[in-house]
Amino acid sequence: MQNKLLNIDVQKVVLVIIGFLFVTSVRSQAGVTTFENALNKLPGIHFEKVTEKDPSVQVYELKIRQPLDHNDTLRGFFEQKVIVRHRGFDNPTLMSTQGYGLYRESNELEKIYDANHINVEHRFYGASVPSDKPWQYLTVEQAVADLHAIRQLFKKVYNNTWISTGISKGGQLTLFYRYFYPEDVDVSIPYVTPINNGLKDERIYKFLDTVGTKGCRDKIKDFQLFLLKNKAPILERLRWYSMGAQLTYDYLGSLDLAYEYAVLEYSFSFWQSGFTCNTIPVYDNLERVTEHFLAVSNIGFYSDKTMEKFAPHYYQSATQLGYYGYDVKPFKEYLDYFEDDPSAVFVPKKLKNIVFSNELNKKLLKWLSKEGSNIIYIYGGSDTWSANMVIPSGKVNAKSFVIPNEDHYGARVKNMSPEMKLKFVALMEEWTGLKADLSKL
Repeated sequence: MQNKLLNIDVQKVVLVIIGFLFVTSVRSQAGVTTFENALNKLPGIHFEKVTEKDPSVQVYELKIRQPLDHNDTLRGFFEQKVIVRHRGFDNPTLMSTQGYGLYRESNELEKIYDANHINVEHRFYGASVPSDKPWQYLTVEQAVADLHAIRQLFKKVYNNTWISTGISKGGQLTLFYRYFYPEDVDVSIPYVTPINNGLKDERIYKFLDTVGTKGCRDKIKDFQLFLLKNKAPILERLRWYSMGAQLTYDYLGSLDLAYEYAVLEYSFSFWQSGFTCNTIPVYDNLERVTEHFLAVSNIGFYSDKTMEKFAPHYYQSATQLGYYGYDVKPFKEYLDYFEDDPSAVFVPKKLKNIVFSNELNKKLLKWLSKEGSNIIYIYGGSDTWSANMVIPSGKVNAKSFVIPNEDHYGARVKNMSPEMKLKFVALMEEWTGLKADLSKL
């Protein structure tokens, strides 16, 4: 009798489990269907579902039809790639404004706020390149109009809190987006975002002359001088390296010129990427010297392959965004190609008569100082790009978090001190009512 009762109980448990799994499956499938129904109602897009391990999120790759010129649709269209990570219609929505190509991963803001994530590839990058590359349409104004069009598409899908965010050049786009369309989002969170004041912003020089300790700065300069004084044997190693990596330097003209650029770049990249002075090798082993040099300032960055990849970035820098240059004074005696400070901008040679204007950057900074509220800036204290950071004025409620000793890739909420994290989440809760789950970092 007892065994019969036990068997009946087991059968009941099994039936309950099967029923639960069935209901869960139906609900899950209904969620997918509901979101896909919402996507199907959006004009000018097609999409496909992407496999995702996390069951709490549905991931879709979208191609959105965008006009080349948002002021004149007769100029034609292109397809812009967007990744949507859907968590719930009532969840907040995060829009990542990429400055380059696209990535599929979640980010820390999506995690801690359980947010839907609309990740937008920048026009002219990755899979979002118009045919024939009509460069005149690669402007800040057109790029932020892309974002606004996507925001308008999704406003009926997601009507809770909207946050925009971007890293570095993507952070620049975050700020310009807020400047041109201030009502589109509730909060903007740009990471490690410089606003430059020219093609060769000299604030970079001052930063490199003051960051870290004097002993470390001297060690960096000595290493650069050693590279220049021992150019011939190191170049021989780099020729073999370039052959193996199938790198050519026709755009610049020679490996020799690329080498001098890479040596000048070394100090910028050193601090941007978070190297420490104890990683600089002694000079008695040229193999180790070369390996370290490549790790910090890879010669491949000046190769034809990379020049082609970053051509849109250089075009934008040369026309509207500005960039940085190299101070040659400490090295002039050993340089064969430079008498004056060169810019780090390499405009495609086929593009003639490129004219730079800093007017848009000036307008942005003026607007940020007077009207740029509900913006959280995040910077790394040892990141070279922090030289050109935005400093919030007392006229707005914007807040800057500068994380000590963090570089361009480490300046994130997860690397803030406990006290700084609490201030960050308190500010977000004050502005939006959203509560963060920092355990997800």
